[in-house]
Amino acid sequence: MDGMLSQEEIDALLGGGGSSGGGGGSEETLSAEEKDAVGEISNICMGTAATTLYSLVNQKVVITTPVVEITSWDALTSEYARPCVFINILYKEGIDGNNVLILKEDDVKIITDLMMGGDGLNPAPELNELHFSAICEAMNQMMGSSATSLSSMLGCKVDISPPEAELVDMAGDINGEKAQQFLEHDFVRVTFRMTIGELVDSTIMQLYPIDLAKDLYKKFSGQEEAAAPAPAPAPQPAAPPPPPPQAAPQPQPMPQGMPMGQPMMMDPSMMQQMPRNDVNVQNVQFQAFNPMMNPVLQQENIDLIMDVPLDVSVVLGRTRKSIKEILEFAPGTIIELDKLAGEPIDVMVNQKLVAKGEVVVIEESFGIRVTEIIKEK
Repeated sequence: MDGMLSQEEIDALLGGGGSSGGGGGSEETLSAEEKDAVGEISNICMGTAATTLYSLVNQKVVITTPVVEITSWDALTSEYARPCVFINILYKEGIDGNNVLILKEDDVKIITDLMMGGDGLNPAPELNELHFSAICEAMNQMMGSSATSLSSMLGCKVDISPPEAELVDMAGDINGEKAQQFLEHDFVRVTFRMTIGELVDSTIMQLYPIDLAKDLYKKFSGQEEAAAPAPAPAPQPAAPPPPPPQAAPQPQPMPQGMPMGQPMMMDPSMMQQMPRNDVNVQNVQFQAFNPMMNPVLQQENIDLIMDVPLDVSVVLGRTRKSIKEILEFAPGTIIELDKLAGEPIDVMVNQKLVAKGEVVVIEESFGIRVTEIIKEK
């Protein structure tokens, strides 16, 4: 009436006025509520995935709030004309379908270099099988933790199959079997901005078939409805309750206005106002506890465990190495420990520190002279 279009009308025009998708030209789209639900699900899942990725690359990972939109493969390739890593994530339980995570090739090189012990500043010039294996393992852990969060949101167990990764030239021909649903119809694109320390400031995308997005919305909204309080059932005639375990089995007086046969639901204030019968109340009497045990019995109890063997180990020092450094070990490699020469070493009993000492030589064997007993605080 005022010459302005609402957001719903704009979405309807964009979704129903002829698809820009390359192939089927599907007119199916998402409502504003469905987009919000997909965005909320993706936001929570990617927040969990960012925490997992941080533990793998040892760099601060930030993934921003997602942007949800309907797009086509032609529109996507016009923006992503470079080679990308195409990661297929198949749900095997809880959800029927799959989605695709798209990362830029340079971002994958940096992530995999960090996972292999590098600094991310000089990644490999080309991706090889080792890099694809590493990024698949990273995505397996990231999306596995996301599936756990998704299970909590949807109220059912969600599990994924191991992800598969491949390098895709999005402007050319790709493996149609995995991307057929995206090539022929419009789909949902969820875009995130991802930063990893000072090394990566880029975007990643998650692609959903529209049918899967709608299914997620139905499960998500169903979970919310299940969490809502159910209406109280109509009063049903109930059998008389059994008499209370008291000497005088007389019924308690009912408050006025309470229908007969209906269960009584009262708050503490009503309980204080109800008349009470005289009840004999007494404190519970316990036998006095004597902290002094019989010394003879105590000694006998200790004797029962005197022959139990315990593992005693001596820790000369520790250090931390990356997988890359460990793979470079060879005869003659010197490993520097975190203890200084002459510093007391740790004596452990069943992995618990009990003493400190110094190394001595007894004939042809090493020994430990205890210099300090560690007392628990």
